[in-house]
Amino acid sequence: MSASFDTAYSQDDTDSKFKVGADFYSNYIWRGSNYGTGPVIQPSAKYSGKILTAGAWASTDLNGFQEADLFLSFALPAGFSAGLTDYYFSGLEYFDYSSASGCHAYEINLGFAKAGFSLSGNYIINEAGGAGSLGGDTYLQAGYSFSYFNVFLGAGDGWHTFNPDTGEDKFAVCNLGIGVLKSIKVTETFNIPVTGQVILNPDKEQMFIVVGFTF
Repeated sequence: MSASFDTAYSQDDTDSKFKVGADFYSNYIWRGSNYGTGPVIQPSAKYSGKILTAGAWASTDLNGFQEADLFLSFALPAGFSAGLTDYYFSGLEYFDYSSASGCHAYEINLGFAKAGFSLSGNYIINEAGGAGSLGGDTYLQAGYSFSYFNVFLGAGDGWHTFNPDTGEDKFAVCNLGIGVLKSIKVTETFNIPVTGQVILNPDKEQMFIVVGFTF
């Protein structure tokens, strides 16, 4: 699931618990890795209650790479959260849950956010050959938001750093970057959030620049 930013969807009915939106990005970079090729559209729909948030998120590029995820999270006291994400890669058999060719990777998500600081821990509970998860894949990320920009540092193993050519699986820093978020005012009730990121993956020795906006 994309985005180091967590932006609200721009719409007139800001009090609605049901929100629908779409992100447009120059490319799809998630946890320091590039998925697909070229520009992507990432539609989403979610319900946000006082405690429960649930929804669906998808990504597709011009060359047909598609992902469709379901997520569920609970807000806990003192800034903590817990949830579960189902990552599904379209084009594979949806009801294939086998370890050899399964297309669903299930991830437990734990988080903490307070006063600009955020910390997350994520753990894949199953092996799914079609989705590329090894089972036990771990990803940790810390971030801090300043007035005009944010910084983040993430490290993981499994599908985040696994090298299929050598079979090497190691825990390593794979997502280091800085991002900015600016809201462009269109009307009195409609703003367009525009984001930009510079992302470095030290493990793969790759750098990415991403620009996007949200409707």
